[in-house]
Amino acid sequence: MSGPLLSIVLPIYNQADHLESVVREYEDTLAKIPQPHELILVPNGCRDRSVEICRGLTATYPSLRVIESDRHGWGRAVRLGLQSAKGEILCYTNSARTSPQNLTLLLLYGVVFPNVVAKANRKIRESWFRRLGSLIYNLECRALFDLSYWDINGTPKVFPRVFVKLLELTRDDDLIDAEFAVVCRREDYPMVEVPIFSTLRRGGRSTTNLRSALRLYWGAYRLRRALSDTVA
Repeated sequence: MSGPLLSIVLPIYNQADHLESVVREYEDTLAKIPQPHELILVPNGCRDRSVEICRGLTATYPSLRVIESDRHGWGRAVRLGLQSAKGEILCYTNSARTSPQNLTLLLLYGVVFPNVVAKANRKIRESWFRRLGSLIYNLECRALFDLSYWDINGTPKVFPRVFVKLLELTRDDDLIDAEFAVVCRREDYPMVEVPIFSTLRRGGRSTTNLRSALRLYWGAYRLRRALSDTVA
């Protein structure tokens, strides 16, 4: 194995039904590329056997580490994982929705272009509700934060450790992806968006509904206010 160490952060939330197969498929695929890697599982606020399964998997896969959090939160899990990562190239992704092939594709973008942020741009959704909700949210973020990016919440997201401001994210919730995009814009970190056409979901249930969507829209507005106050 040669090249930069790749650190992949996988937030885990009630994924006992498919967690083992996800890790196995990731490890099998990542073993085919020359760069060494570490998988960092971050179970957060799980109410099923996810934590127990994560611990057990470390005996099978030496490249795997577990960072446990009693509190639930996508952003919190991402931040905890990135803080413990050792790699020169960092990544986080939604393991329930990311195929091994797409994960590897984004990581290789990061290896080939080490001074660029690479992120997924999901081109299709599995329902009209998710398509419409995503469109509204992305248009809102583009308007509020003067962004040129699409699919703000799209993962995997891959970036070099030298982009240090991305290691100083503060959000504990789903708005960490919007914060990520704003930091890239403000720090002038170049970004390439890689089109992804998969609607894969390995298991579990999506937490996206009308209430969560409205909370995300309102949260983006409040994030804009908070960031404006910080700059001022």
